[in-house]
Amino acid sequence: MKFNNSFLAAAAASIASAQSTYTRCGLGAPAAEQVAALEAAAAEGAANLDISRMAAATIPTYVHVVTSSSKQGRYSAAQIQSQISAMNQAYAGMGFTFTLASTDYTVNNNWAAANLGTTNERNMKTALRKAQGYDELDLYFLSDIPGGTLGWCYFPVSSPTASDRTLDGCVNLADSLPGGAAAPFNEGATATHEIGHWLGLFHVFQGQSCSGAGDSVNDTPPQRTATSGCPVGKDTCSGGGVDSIHNWMDYSDDACMDRFTAGQTQRATSLFNQLRSGR
Repeated sequence: MKFNNSFLAAAAASIASAQSTYTRCGLGAPAAEQVAALEAAAAEGAANLDISRMAAATIPTYVHVVTSSSKQGRYSAAQIQSQISAMNQAYAGMGFTFTLASTDYTVNNNWAAANLGTTNERNMKTALRKAQGYDELDLYFLSDIPGGTLGWCYFPVSSPTASDRTLDGCVNLADSLPGGAAAPFNEGATATHEIGHWLGLFHVFQGQSCSGAGDSVNDTPPQRTATSGCPVGKDTCSGGGVDSIHNWMDYSDDACMDRFTAGQTQRATSLFNQLRSGR
């Protein structure tokens, strides 16, 4: 099939517009004290890591689909199952298996448009949270997150309060589910990315600098900026290797993401063992 230049230009403009409409993650740079606490826990967890135990870490996962009245019934059980499958494929190398414990649907216009740190978020999670422990996962899929944010999640903490436990879990735009309307972010990578934060992983461009600790993982090259699209060969810090555009903890299009590194695996399993398992 032959396309003229005007068609190709229009298609490119449409893709660029879709990419600029969304922000991969609403989680800002963690505070210095939070970084320090996670680093201390990661070091202690690595020293005590039980590999055999981590090889079969099963995480009960509770899915909550929250929609406005106008979007009720839009998101199917098949999409939820595809999301769980995408997560399991991404985390297989870490030894994590996510099992769908339950799915519930809620129609609430305010909760469907909740944003990070708002009363709506807290009220929603207070009402819907089902995790019985800090090692169980609540996933919230909201139909109308404002501002184009695709999702956010909370890092683990060493001594979680009742409030920490209430807010724990990951919030995702429902249209980021596999087959959703948020192309090119509709293959399930948003939840996969946010779960990385739940396990203690930073963005690969943490610190947005070519020097310093970055994401505190030795085998991810230094990276100054988040990635948009899938620009093969992108290299924002010369000499350290090309940017990790295929890494789940970047901001690339869903189809571009397909990997964690060995260092990320060690960090995530260490922190899960230290901060979440059995708590």
